[in-house]
Amino acid sequence: MNNEKLSLREVIAMGIGGMVGGGIFSVLGLAIAQAGHAAPIAFALGGVVAMITGLSYARLGLVFHSSGGSFTYMEHAFSNQNIAAIGGWLLLVGYVGTLSLYAYTFGIYGAAMLGDNGNSEAMHHFLETLILLSFLGVNLYGIKASGTSELLIVTVKVIILGLFALIGLFYVKTDHLLPVFDQGYAGVLMGAALIFVAYEGFELIPNAINEMESPERNLKRAIVWSIAVTIAIYVLVSVVAVGNLLPEEIRRYGEYALAVAAKPFLGEAGFQLIGLAALFSTASAINATLFGTARLGMIMATEKALPLAFGFRRRQNNIPWFSLIAITAITLLFVNLADLTVISSFASSTFLLIFALINLSALRLRARTGGRAALPLGGMLLATGSWLALLGYLWNTYRESLYWIAGLYATVIAFELLFSQRRCICRPSEDGQPPRCQRD
Repeated sequence: MNNEKLSLREVIAMGIGGMVGGGIFSVLGLAIAQAGHAAPIAFALGGVVAMITGLSYARLGLVFHSSGGSFTYMEHAFSNQNIAAIGGWLLLVGYVGTLSLYAYTFGIYGAAMLGDNGNSEAMHHFLETLILLSFLGVNLYGIKASGTSELLIVTVKVIILGLFALIGLFYVKTDHLLPVFDQGYAGVLMGAALIFVAYEGFELIPNAINEMESPERNLKRAIVWSIAVTIAIYVLVSVVAVGNLLPEEIRRYGEYALAVAAKPFLGEAGFQLIGLAALFSTASAINATLFGTARLGMIMATEKALPLAFGFRRRQNNIPWFSLIAITAITLLFVNLADLTVISSFASSTFLLIFALINLSALRLRARTGGRAALPLGGMLLATGSWLALLGYLWNTYRESLYWIAGLYATVIAFELLFSQRRCICRPSEDGQPPRCQRD
């Protein structure tokens, strides 16, 4: 069985793959619109919140060895089990949103690389469907296949983005970077809140704790290294983008901003190179997210927070095949039919909420996990503040999206309370006392 375990390098790759996905390509323009020249600082601030939360995940993961990750930690932290179940449902829907975003971005860049330039919706839909089905096959085949493919993909995309950043630094125009706080200090904080979805992904690492080598030694190292590498990539890439294009240009080109930023010093080849990095980034993010989400669904099923079918596993290698297929099917529906702007905003809001809850869980369970209260408390306050900043931004700019998010949250909560097998059933007591609630 040892040859089926994920090495430290493969787990780090899974964390980086989960973070450096569609995020840097899809939210860069938004970060610059809010933070201006200080966009790299906004990325760094988002990374600080992620790192603090990552340390809370590491502590919790070492105490509770479970593929359920966030869901399991909330189960142990809160006496009301509906809180954990609702958090689990929100996580699953949030992951479906990020999977859809990654597949959507892959389809756009794939079509552009083929010379389509967005003229054919059919090609876009074909490519986003193909990439999801491809990694469904990889994850169904085996754990080692998933880890090995992730390591290969992440290595290629980190090399490409690293070359872009290092070469691009020599061509940065200082007048594009000064004054640093041209949009004010508040803009930096708002930018950090808006781009936090780009750091979603590291929390998938604890989900694979039972499938990694020496988790006591490697879990914390994998989380810290994956977040640190991602921060470095985001800061360097955003410096090069801001230093080579005006903010108006980046906003105009949107999701192609990075590719266009490579043209001043690499020409058309630079555009193709960044396009290739986008394909590798989104592909590896889909792989890592699908790997962790399927195991979350499996654990929730065993805890009766999802239909029992989500717990079906292959006997040969313990792979949660039904969970993989169901999540992929739902994602295919989202990516081909849904409004991805709403889904993306929902994913950002959801993960900030979940990370606030995880830090609160670490704070409540610190007697078991060890460490001081300052770290999880700081993480909880930073995540909550970022979430409130995001809601404020949506209220002022995309109020309709905010209404959709509220509706989705209400729907998820209603499904959990009405249909979850955890619901409380009131039964008369045998001692003549008033009826009391019991768990199924």
